[in-house]
Amino acid sequence: MSSATDTAIRASFFDFKSVADQPDALLSAARYLEDGVLRLRDGRVIGLAPWEECSAELAGQPVVDLRGKLIVPGFIDTHIHYPQTEMIGAFGEQLLEWLNHYTFPVEAQYYCPDHAARMSAFFLHQLLSNGTTSALVFGTVHPQSVEALFSAAEALNMRLIAGKVMMDRNAPDNLIETPEQSYQQTRALIERWHQRGRLSYALTPRFAPTSSPQLLAKVQQLRQEFPDTWLHTHLSENPQEVAWVKQLFPERAGYLDVYHHYQLTGRRSVFAHCVHLDDSEWQCLHDTDSTIAFCPTSNLFLGSGLFNLKRSWQQGVKVGIGTDVGAGTTFSMLQTLGEAYKVGQLQQYKLSAAEAFYHATLGGARALDLDHAIGNFNPGKEADFVVLDPAVSALQTLRIGNSKDIWEKLFVLMTLGDDRNIAQTWVNGRPVWQRDAGEQAA
Repeated sequence: MSSATDTAIRASFFDFKSVADQPDALLSAARYLEDGVLRLRDGRVIGLAPWEECSAELAGQPVVDLRGKLIVPGFIDTHIHYPQTEMIGAFGEQLLEWLNHYTFPVEAQYYCPDHAARMSAFFLHQLLSNGTTSALVFGTVHPQSVEALFSAAEALNMRLIAGKVMMDRNAPDNLIETPEQSYQQTRALIERWHQRGRLSYALTPRFAPTSSPQLLAKVQQLRQEFPDTWLHTHLSENPQEVAWVKQLFPERAGYLDVYHHYQLTGRRSVFAHCVHLDDSEWQCLHDTDSTIAFCPTSNLFLGSGLFNLKRSWQQGVKVGIGTDVGAGTTFSMLQTLGEAYKVGQLQQYKLSAAEAFYHATLGGARALDLDHAIGNFNPGKEADFVVLDPAVSALQTLRIGNSKDIWEKLFVLMTLGDDRNIAQTWVNGRPVWQRDAGEQAA
């Protein structure tokens, strides 16, 4: 007998039933139902089946009819800075100059709890209106920046991983803390928010240049005290940055070795960018089961370089997609996948629609060590998904109409699609954003 909280949704569905270790395995892992029913109970998936198998059982029961729409698992953003939302699209600089001219002045505002609360609400609305249901997020050095973000995400029952920036040198005085202050404030945030509902905490040293050896030792101490937390930082984004790290840490073998020395690599360690890795660093990422967040739009916008996605498969290193707002120029995962395709083309690597949507959904969940909870429509998974309207413009209608199969339709979505294609976003089994409403649902 069905529960009063059961929901049945009829539409087209696409997901991946299992994780893949090579691109060739993605086609066999993919599942497409042109006319299917997704059944939910208490925020979780009961099952996904063809309509013809369920129609008799569902006779007389309410069904949310979304035929004509394509439902995919919610997008997973593995690297994004919520305070940088308000300086997205800042002109003319590469990484280090961009930080000093734009990023640090904006982040200095987040000492104010009211400002942090306003921007947290705006940020989450941007995620949801673009179909992103889970994210790994940078705050600022201020604890109140993370308090505001977690509070807003908790109200939505959203799966979110975040942390306050840890930074004690090579930044403006008003953004610098001592290693002990960083330790104490981070520890208090972990004890308050980590594993609270669907929220988790990420230790967040900004990057090696703003981290003294003493600070990194404190991050190591916290990782030992709270071994199920995440580690979220930047690695080898920009050639000038890589050279600077070598000057600051001459005793280390390279950039990644700075983190590895302090035991900050590992299963839940996520390193954004990784554009300029040497062979030993690729091997270390593989050996430690660490993760890369591939951020195509920001790597292009800041002129940082081209990430070698093919190498990540060859080395057996997990990869998720990061929009990296605000160096990234869009919250849209569809647009970000389109840029990832172009990055591949410049390296003679053909990023298929199957691989792109895998990285944005189940692959991203695996990258964050969350594939047991989110990323597809297998029974028991948390019911986070996005309802896509594949044809919201005359051009899209033309191209979707002459697309031969689901792969071509997905490719058109990731090359011509944007936030207009997001019809609804569901979190934990309920709609929290709908395009016709223009705002989050109550």
